[in-house]
Amino acid sequence: MRTLLRRLPRRPRRPWTAAAFLMAAALLASGFTVLSASGAESGCRVDYTVNQWAGGYTAQLKVTNLGPAVTSWRLTWTYADDQQVTSAWNATVTQTGRSVVAVNTTWNGALATGGTADFGLQGTWRSSAPAPVAFALNGVSCGGTGTPPPTTAPPTTAPPTSQPPTTPPPSTQPPTTPPPSADCGAAVICSGFEDQTGSTPSGAWRPTAPDCQGTGTATVDTAVAHGGGTSLRVDGRAGYCNHAFVAATADLSSVGPVMYVRMWVRHTTALPAAHVTFVSLPDSSQGGRSLRVGGQNGALQWNRETDDATLPAQSPTGVALSRPLPTGSWQCLRFTIDTSAPKLDTWLGDEQVPGLHADGVPTQDVDQQWLARTTPPRPTALRLGWESYGTGDDTLWFDDVAVGSTPIGC
Repeated sequence: MRTLLRRLPRRPRRPWTAAAFLMAAALLASGFTVLSASGAESGCRVDYTVNQWAGGYTAQLKVTNLGPAVTSWRLTWTYADDQQVTSAWNATVTQTGRSVVAVNTTWNGALATGGTADFGLQGTWRSSAPAPVAFALNGVSCGGTGTPPPTTAPPTTAPPTSQPPTTPPPSTQPPTTPPPSADCGAAVICSGFEDQTGSTPSGAWRPTAPDCQGTGTATVDTAVAHGGGTSLRVDGRAGYCNHAFVAATADLSSVGPVMYVRMWVRHTTALPAAHVTFVSLPDSSQGGRSLRVGGQNGALQWNRETDDATLPAQSPTGVALSRPLPTGSWQCLRFTIDTSAPKLDTWLGDEQVPGLHADGVPTQDVDQQWLARTTPPRPTALRLGWESYGTGDDTLWFDDVAVGSTPIGC
């Protein structure tokens, strides 16, 4: 069935026609449900449209700000039954029980009066999946779910009923906030390592060992590449003094106010329980010590060298909000660093990782430890490689690396 839930003036009932009966019968037979819920008061309006099948659903949400302009938004709602969000795009979505919170990304946080933001999510359900209730934008209620207008034509096709799709169906892709372009253009760093001519990194990339040097190595590889025919290969070894990095010679101290970083990375061994790092950014706000991207407890994490703070917190709940770095295939890793506030975001592909999101508001098991330091970061350089603070050998490749002041996609 297709039901659009929206506050509209009461309309007189119309008699059912033969065509309407056939339309309803076809939709019920398809096993495909499209619901829309909307609510509006003085502060906001939310349109929630869901494509539903047995045991799963995708939903597209459009939030309209009817109040004063805001620079960031936080949308909350409550599910009436056992729906469970499993992934999202163009927002960070977390769920506790039936309560759900969606927070803007770095590029869709500003909403003028009348401005809109679109994002989507995917989830599962067991008993039923009624439309959610109690929408609120930055704590201001968006009202109820309204009354349904006349039934409209059902879709002609349905998604598979056996398994939820791994990506949102094309019709539910966000229409106004697509992922940024993969073209890095005039970025300060925009390199596929195609300018490297020997086995030792040279020119704009130089081998380095920030603290001490051991048996780890970094070379130019022409056998494995993501794009073109060349990549950077790092054979990382366990143990603190086996650091092996390649540093870009570009000065990043003027990139901002938000720094956008994109790279493709491929590695061979799952991230270990011990702390490891494969991206290091010297940070002038830490006196040259580093912001570090790596892993711990088998999942991606951020680490700040001055106080060893991590994002997310290394609790079972925090780690569960991060993601492992898949092995044996190229992965697009993106992150943004706000140099005017202690905020950052991280994406694996086009999925924002909920546990690798610091929005300036401390969240238990996510960024409360990270935000204990309020000084904004100011990265000045980029280093790619491997360092392990316990166990953990790995072989990694890096390719198509970009750093700039505007969004850079995969």
